[in-house]
Amino acid sequence: MATARRPQARSTYHHGDLRAALVNAGLALAREGGPKAVVLREATRRAGVAPNAAYRHFSSHQALFEAVRAAALGKLAEVIERELKRAEAEPDLAARSRAMLAAVGRGYLSFAQAETGWFLTAFASGAFDVQMPADPARTAEKGLNPFELLSYALDEMVKAGVLPPERRPGAEFLAWSTVHGMALLMIDGPLRHAPVAMRQALGARLLHMVETGI
Repeated sequence: MATARRPQARSTYHHGDLRAALVNAGLALAREGGPKAVVLREATRRAGVAPNAAYRHFSSHQALFEAVRAAALGKLAEVIERELKRAEAEPDLAARSRAMLAAVGRGYLSFAQAETGWFLTAFASGAFDVQMPADPARTAEKGLNPFELLSYALDEMVKAGVLPPERRPGAEFLAWSTVHGMALLMIDGPLRHAPVAMRQALGARLLHMVETGI
């Protein structure tokens, strides 16, 4: 019986290549199995290096995990921005701001269902302290992480006169908690086996509720 061949260990990498290779390996593990699948030894195996080589860039498993988590947030930011680009093409200012808020939520919900492993890794315990300094790995083209993209959409609603300024403080936390709760119901709750059409309809109603309720 043929045995599986282990990746041949690489003794050298160009500067920075090993760190990127380890993060990419960690992302692949997270995509397949969520946060618990991100194991330092397996990441080094997939990168084709000895386990000790990882310590040149990551002092511990947690350090690698934080880098993978940041990259997963960056993947979410990319999906949200794709939705935002379509909304930003709306010529009417008020309609555009409403469409932008819905776009953030739609991107969030679609990412949670299409990339559940990355989504759960991005928001694993302690994953996203909103007070942390900016990290480019958590962002896409706009240079904003997912939480900041939500704040950006809400600020546009204020500028358009859709959201009264006095209701703006804290609105991002209310919108975020509502959409995040629906995402969890869809990926790990009673809605996980619901028909796609039903989930899409519920998502659309939820986003309208967020817009009118904040």
